[in-house]
Amino acid sequence: MNIAEIKKNAEQKMQKSLEALKHDLGKIRTGRAHPGILDHVMVDYYGTQTPIPQVANVSVIDARTLGVTPWDKKMVSAVDKAIRESDLGLNPQPQGDVVRVPMPPLTEERRKDLIKVVKHEGENAKVAIRNLRRDANNALKDLLKAKTVAEDEERRAQDEVQKITNRYIAEVDKALEAKEADLMSH
Repeated sequence: MNIAEIKKNAEQKMQKSLEALKHDLGKIRTGRAHPGILDHVMVDYYGTQTPIPQVANVSVIDARTLGVTPWDKKMVSAVDKAIRESDLGLNPQPQGDVVRVPMPPLTEERRKDLIKVVKHEGENAKVAIRNLRRDANNALKDLLKAKTVAEDEERRAQDEVQKITNRYIAEVDKALEAKEADLMSH
């Protein structure tokens, strides 16, 4: 690997860490209806555990209510049961072919708990990004040891890796601030 590949590899992996954080933050319930909330809820679909979005259409009815319309009408009670038994604390209401899922407002205590979770997720993302920086710097040191790059090139490359790292850490902070503001505004 050369310097450009090491930097590109580190940046791609940092981008993946940031995307994973944003995905994880998206699963944290804010009290507003968001179809992605049910992405990981599994329903018993004829003996197979299947994510709800693969057996039903999940839509936003209004700001605080989701509508889950199973493609197979016999699945309404199974979908209702799966949502009820999930760890999301939701209380679905089957109405004909649709399961309405109202989003309860968040209590102050629950908001504080969720902010702790958000901060923890953010810390994990930062640790992952710093580990990628370390890996990139070690790869650069290996190039220096193998005498394929000069010391000043290696130092410059480490500075560039640090700049990339700082940029992604700032992105993580931005994502956390946005999620915390979202949690506090409801």
